[in-house]
Amino acid sequence: MKKNLILSLSCVIALSTVSFALAMPEKAASAAGKTSQAGAEPLSGKVLQTMDSGGYTYMYIEKKNGEKVWVASPATPVTVGSQVTFKGGMEMADFESKSLKRKFDKIVFADSAVSDTPAKSAPAASTKDSGKSASGGSKAAASKKDAKITVSKATGANAYTVQEIFANSAKLNKKKVVVRGKVVKVSAGIMGKNWIHIQDGTGNQAKKNHNLVCTSKDMADVDDVVTVSGVLAKDKDFGGGYKYTAIVEEATIKK
Repeated sequence: MKKNLILSLSCVIALSTVSFALAMPEKAASAAGKTSQAGAEPLSGKVLQTMDSGGYTYMYIEKKNGEKVWVASPATPVTVGSQVTFKGGMEMADFESKSLKRKFDKIVFADSAVSDTPAKSAPAASTKDSGKSASGGSKAAASKKDAKITVSKATGANAYTVQEIFANSAKLNKKKVVVRGKVVKVSAGIMGKNWIHIQDGTGNQAKKNHNLVCTSKDMADVDDVVTVSGVLAKDKDFGGGYKYTAIVEEATIKK
C-alpha cells in the first residue's frame, strides 16, 4: 500500500510539471525536466528591462538583496523603474524563447503581477536585450518616469491633448484625432504593430488619463516629440491583458 501511495504521488508531481510547462510561452514542454518550484514566497523587485512577446511580458527585475532575475508573466503593462510583486512561480533553467531568439539561463514563470508601484526614479531601459527586435519579437523602452513633460497641443482640425482625448473618448470613439506628445515607451512588433506610449503633461497618473497608447506601423524612439494622427477606440480589449479605455489605432507618426 505504501508503495502504491508513493507511485501515485510521483504521477501527480509529474503531471503537474508537464501541465505547467505546456502553459508556458513557446509551449516549452521539452524543457519541463529543468524546472524547479520557486515557492509561495512573493517575488518582488524593480523593473530594469521589459519586453513583450507572444502574449507574455518578460521583465528583468532587481530584488531588494541586489539579485537580478528574469520573470515572465501573462502580458501586462509595466514601466521600467516601477516596483512589481508576484506570488512566486516556477523557475526554469536554459529556457529558449523562439520569438525573442534568445536563451535565458534562468527565468521564473509567474502569474500576473499582484502590484505595480511606481518607483521614485526610473532608469532608461537597456537596449542590449530589448533594442534589437527580431522578426516576430519585440522591443520595449521607457524614459525616466519622474521627468516633467510639457508638450504644446497639436494645431488644426481634430487636435486634442491627451487629457482631452480621455475626457471625450465616448464622443470621439471611431473618429479621427490628432495629438502631440513625447514618446515615453515603445513596444515593437506585438500583434504586427508598434505600441507607442505618449504623454504631453496633461492629465495625471492617479486618474490614468495622462498616458496615451497608439498602435502604428510607423516607429518612433523614446523621448521623441511626435504628432500622432489616427482613429480613437474606446474601451478596446485585445485580450491577454491589453485593455485600454482609450487608444489611437491605425496611427501615422510624424516627428
